[in-house]
Amino acid sequence: MAVVIDKLPGIMQLSKRTCDTAKCLDFLAPLLLRLYLAPVFWMAGTKKFANFSDTAEWFGNAEWGLGLPAPYVLVFLVALFEIIGALFLLFGFATRPITAPLMVIMAVAAVSVHLKNGWLAIAAGSGIFATERTIGAIERLERAKEILQVQGDYQWLAENGALVILNNGIEFAATYFIMLLALFFLGGGRFVSVDYWLARKYLPELAPRA
Repeated sequence: MAVVIDKLPGIMQLSKRTCDTAKCLDFLAPLLLRLYLAPVFWMAGTKKFANFSDTAEWFGNAEWGLGLPAPYVLVFLVALFEIIGALFLLFGFATRPITAPLMVIMAVAAVSVHLKNGWLAIAAGSGIFATERTIGAIERLERAKEILQVQGDYQWLAENGALVILNNGIEFAATYFIMLLALFFLGGGRFVSVDYWLARKYLPELAPRA
């Protein structure tokens, strides 16, 4: 134990030098976050515009929807921010400002749509996030599989992926929120973002150092 303790400062210094050397690649983290989120918001926004009336009815209906006020205006604004946000994230332009409305959208979606379903996006019958809802869903899924195995071509149905039940919990919305929050503090990153080159040209004292 004493030998290990004596070597600890050297190990810590080596670890610090290794991490400092890896800083030359620190632009990869915000780049990959942006490239991951851009298609997510692009598909969400374009889908809302493609199904504008149906989405607005769901936003506004209090019985089987969200019961939100001014649903047509809200759908337009949400879809617009999602599409603009996707483009801004893709190119790393105004990265930090655009994350703010996108985080609001994710927070509202998590609370108004997904929270009542728990955490899990896909139902699971066990684990710390399993609930009576997801356990019941798995029981029904197993029953559905039995029926399909007897009466249908189950092998064909499952050959491109396992059958699951969508639980629609907050998992994805919370994950996207956390990724956006990271970008809010990190920015678009060096070298591969418009923000970086604009800052170098117009605000060199604030631009991240190479």
